[in-house]
Amino acid sequence: MCIHKPPCPPAESPDHEAARPVAHRPEQGWSLLCNGVLLFEGTGELLPSGRIVHPHRPAARGAA
Repeated sequence: MCIHKPPCPPAESPDHEAARPVAHRPEQGWSLLCNGVLLFEGTGELLPSGRIVHPHRPAARGAA
């Protein structure tokens, strides 16, 4: 699905959130990435395979 050079990370890659958005609907709270991942404002995700990634937040820097 990605036509970028270099290509964006695939949906099953650990860094899949680094892919470029192709559609963004802030009023609805979601973005579609070029690798097919659907990101929700609450940080949950839906992968093209149908797998759900539950909401998560990155750890704060310096957090123990």
